[in-house]
Amino acid sequence: MGIALGGLATLDPTVASDGHLAQAVMTGVIAGSLAPDLDTILKLKNNAKYIRNHRGITHSIPAVCLWPLPILLILSAIFPHINLVHLWAWIFTSVILHVFVDVFNAYGTQALRPFTKKWVALGVINTFDPFIFVAHLVGILIWGLGADPAYTFIGVYIVLFGYYLIRFYLQHQVKQAIHKKIPNVTKMLISPTLRFNQWHLAITTDERFYVGRAFKDEIVIYDEFEKIPIPKTDVIEAAKVDENLSAFLSFSPVHRWEVEEYNDHIEVRFIDLRYRSKGYYPFVAVVQLDYQLNIICSYTGWIFSEKKLRKKLEYLPN
Repeated sequence: MGIALGGLATLDPTVASDGHLAQAVMTGVIAGSLAPDLDTILKLKNNAKYIRNHRGITHSIPAVCLWPLPILLILSAIFPHINLVHLWAWIFTSVILHVFVDVFNAYGTQALRPFTKKWVALGVINTFDPFIFVAHLVGILIWGLGADPAYTFIGVYIVLFGYYLIRFYLQHQVKQAIHKKIPNVTKMLISPTLRFNQWHLAITTDERFYVGRAFKDEIVIYDEFEKIPIPKTDVIEAAKVDENLSAFLSFSPVHRWEVEEYNDHIEVRFIDLRYRSKGYYPFVAVVQLDYQLNIICSYTGWIFSEKKLRKKLEYLPN
């Protein structure tokens, strides 16, 4: 998208008439389109920090305003005597575009901070959408073959605008099909998959959770769980103090919980219901405590088998 925006920038007469400015804009919009995701580096610290902060403050209104400034300062040193107003405007546009596009997938962003920490996730586009990716590659290829970049990417984005409208329409059909199949729905989380006509479903009623998949407008339910409120027991309250569980609860909008007692410890597990894959729920938070309610170890993140989870817990002392 950064490269595409660099092509669109040639619509700006000031950019089109200054080769150095055009180079700076291309570099700036690529950097700006990547900048909000620099919080990915938190994964090197631990999953809890990453889950709590990814697409949070770095995608907020203040951050969108601030990200262009360091990029502008660096490029102004590399390309002196260029028009900084036009350069800033295109970098700013690239940052806005990044955050705007993230709003349309199921992960979402906290784009409305500092006014609210609510996650904004429209759930119509997959985090990686093959159609959008290929559309940009085709545009870049056509540009490389000598076509005008501005008109090329205007065409690409007209096509993508239509694609987004189709995705909203398909999601609307899924919502209608859910209401027909399951009465008294209080919440539905519809997440796109890599397949055009398939959607992950996590549905809540007053009494139950339903997990399934939509194939076009056909709803298939794989699992049902009784909706049991989280109790305020000493064990649960002690587990909630843990950083991993706290991060999970700050991010997961629909989950169920389990408490298991073993000979030498108690295990508290919270399971996100949005990401069912091959019969397994990979996004979890697990806290193990001794019988004095001291935390032994904990983990949160995406892991795709019980065996791997057990192995992970063995090597994660608190």
